[in-house]
Amino acid sequence: MSATSPTRAVVLELKDEQRAMREGYVFLDEKCLLLAGEILHGLERHAALQRPMIDAHDAAMKALRAAVGRHGLEDLQVYPPLDQSAAALSRERRSIMGVRLQDVTWRPADAAPPASVQTSPEAEACRRAFVALIEAAARLAAVSGNLERLSFEYRRSIRRARALHDVLLPDLDRALYGIEGRLEELEQEDAISMRRREVA
Repeated sequence: MSATSPTRAVVLELKDEQRAMREGYVFLDEKCLLLAGEILHGLERHAALQRPMIDAHDAAMKALRAAVGRHGLEDLQVYPPLDQSAAALSRERRSIMGVRLQDVTWRPADAAPPASVQTSPEAEACRRAFVALIEAAARLAAVSGNLERLSFEYRRSIRRARALHDVLLPDLDRALYGIEGRLEELEQEDAISMRRREVA
């Protein structure tokens, strides 16, 4: 900037750049506020979903212990799982300030165990408990992913806003002040030299 020749055109160009930077800073500041609000909303959802996830996990562990107690670990390992090929993972996608977010719902297939299998209440309860755990985990995972993406974009926007406010705008202000000061000096020198010519 210091090597720039002091002209009115340069001053106008720098003022346009200064105005664009200020608008960029205001935009980034508002973006940070919107992202922070969405992060707070996401944290509330995470807290609301975390308790059911913990409850589903505890219920699954309890059902697993009961099933292992009834069948033994080896027999339970060969107990056929439900066919979940018809299970559906549905996603609702949305975007806030360019950050892609999603809400996820996992719907298990309504399938019965094969007729050739000797079922037991403990094994079936274990199966249902783990299906419920997967449902709870899917919703919580989507919210956790949203929070990660929002947090990354928030930190990046904060860094950009600080760079504009603390580095680029002050540098531009100093350059503009220096060029305007140099222009005033040149105009005063021109005025003095014209007076001298008029006197002479």
